[in-house]
Amino acid sequence: MNLQEIYDTYKSLVFNCALQYVQNREDAEEITQDVFLSVHDNLGNFKQNSKLSTWLYRITINKSIDFLKWRQRKKRFAILTNLFKTEENLFFEPKEFNHPGVLLEDKEELGQLFALINSLPENQKTALILLKIEDLSQKEAAEVMQISTKALESLFQRAKINLEKMLLKAKENKK
Repeated sequence: MNLQEIYDTYKSLVFNCALQYVQNREDAEEITQDVFLSVHDNLGNFKQNSKLSTWLYRITINKSIDFLKWRQRKKRFAILTNLFKTEENLFFEPKEFNHPGVLLEDKEELGQLFALINSLPENQKTALILLKIEDLSQKEAAEVMQISTKALESLFQRAKINLEKMLLKAKENKK
């Protein structure tokens, strides 16, 4: 399979997976480009020990996590800069939740839910996204994460418990 065929076949998979992490169309498009640049650079190294989609999920998740870490570092730097400077335009504001396909009235509530999901530890977040949003089987998700299915199930259960606790706390804070 050449790069164009890979792109045509898997661009939606990559974009949707990235979108689950960053919840912003432009950022997901940027990550998708980075993923396929990486595929182009490393296609000769793909040993076909796993399915191509599994390899692409791994690359996409890693690129998405790297992007979020970069954005967090940028935010921290802006906050530190803001502490020492008085110019208003230096403060970093996170982008709005911009997920396509979400009705306008649902965006605020869904944005809050994704903010809670994003606050989960990375492995729990990844397990939740792969199993419930990407709808992978446990075996496929475990393979993408390079862990056992038992470890995946444990991560997923912890993610559910933590998310439920955070949702309850958020509801209590609204009262």
